[in-house]
Amino acid sequence: MKIFIPTNSWIWTFCANCKSGLGVYLIAALAIICGSSLGITAAAAADADAKPDFVRQDVQEGGESTGGGAIQTPPLAGEAYKTALFGRTIEIPARNRENVCSLTLGGNYYAPELGGDLAVPIAAFYYRHRWDKWWTRDIIGLFVNEMDVARSFGRFQLLGHFENNTVPFADAEVLNGKEVKASSVIWGTVSGWLGAGIRLPVAPFEADNDLRVQLFYHAGYFYDMRTSDTDANVRLPPDTFVHGLHLRIRKDGLRRNIMELPHEGWAWGSDVELVRRDNWSDSTFGRLVFTRDETRDYLKLSGYVIGAMGIPWLSEQNRFIWYLHGGVSPWGKLDRFSSFRAGGGPFPNETDDLYRLPYPGALYNNFPVSDYVVSTIEYRRELLFFLYLHLRGTFAWGANRPDYTTDQGLKLRLNSTDGEAFSAGLTSGFIKDSQLYLEYAYDSKLLRNGSSGSSIMLLWSKSF
Repeated sequence: MKIFIPTNSWIWTFCANCKSGLGVYLIAALAIICGSSLGITAAAAADADAKPDFVRQDVQEGGESTGGGAIQTPPLAGEAYKTALFGRTIEIPARNRENVCSLTLGGNYYAPELGGDLAVPIAAFYYRHRWDKWWTRDIIGLFVNEMDVARSFGRFQLLGHFENNTVPFADAEVLNGKEVKASSVIWGTVSGWLGAGIRLPVAPFEADNDLRVQLFYHAGYFYDMRTSDTDANVRLPPDTFVHGLHLRIRKDGLRRNIMELPHEGWAWGSDVELVRRDNWSDSTFGRLVFTRDETRDYLKLSGYVIGAMGIPWLSEQNRFIWYLHGGVSPWGKLDRFSSFRAGGGPFPNETDDLYRLPYPGALYNNFPVSDYVVSTIEYRRELLFFLYLHLRGTFAWGANRPDYTTDQGLKLRLNSTDGEAFSAGLTSGFIKDSQLYLEYAYDSKLLRNGSSGSSIMLLWSKSF
């Protein structure tokens, strides 16, 4: 029996929609579920041509139980593992966690519908590879793409990044779980980043354990346009050149299990974004005005802390995981196009995805806020060496969330809001080098402006 488990952790997605004469709602979604994590070993950080100093040689031996006896230490990511289960001997070979290509298919179901969607399909493709001195991480989609490249000179790196979000369909805000057609616009961005940074190995010196400090200059283009549904009182800003600085700090000291889920340790990171829009003007949504002086330049600060640990008096098959994400905009007012975005999908586990702001049951990147705090507490139980149960509680507070109304024309006001979500999930290895993830989420009020709702997500990930 051979089971290879890719990481089920990172989603990048777009939702593109159009209406036919029969009112058929078509959704195109791109989501990225990562394979293994990015990283370099201690020696490779200093010299990419050197062999790593730290290599785990031990092979975990599981108990001879058929499911009812004692279970030994859970298998860890990338290590060879041998055990007996239900009368069969299972051997899993060691694997390279630095070179990955994977595909994910699945979908979400919402009850009641959210933002006009009852169900959203998901398709995902991800590629990552490391050579002696070069590294790339690429997310390729039809309308949404993201590509990273790094050239290493010992611990120093030259960095390049490209991204575009150019979905050619209308984007509308959500009120009480419903799409507000009067707010619909088409907008997008294309940008390139150039930067440099340092990368240092940290314990426990696995592929994804490092400290990175990176500074980028990014330049790009923003565009927007009206649709046939856009309210007459909506005044959009002009298309413009956008540029600025982005400081990014990441430290990942997490040890991951065979399913690439956090098992032990801590990770944290922060982002500082300073942005200017060259050609800008006032914009209006109904009676609310975003002035040029308040929104042309803005500063965004965000950060996260993630910890994984054991639970006193319980075996190592029981884990406690804590996620904390926060962000503020101390200078300049964030508008619809520059706000932070929370979204759905599986919880972030991969090192380059830990910054992502998750909220169970949400549409992808559909929840805009200017200031926020989101905390999740998770209990995870290993049922079998390849099967894990997750129980989570998520608590969120967000300031200046847009709230659209349609009484007497389109109005928009900015509110502070809070909410809770509770979710249960199963992560399981599957046949043919694949993985399954099933999650049920219940949101008390946040996503549907005071009304509760549920969602079910099913994902299947295949490594190549």
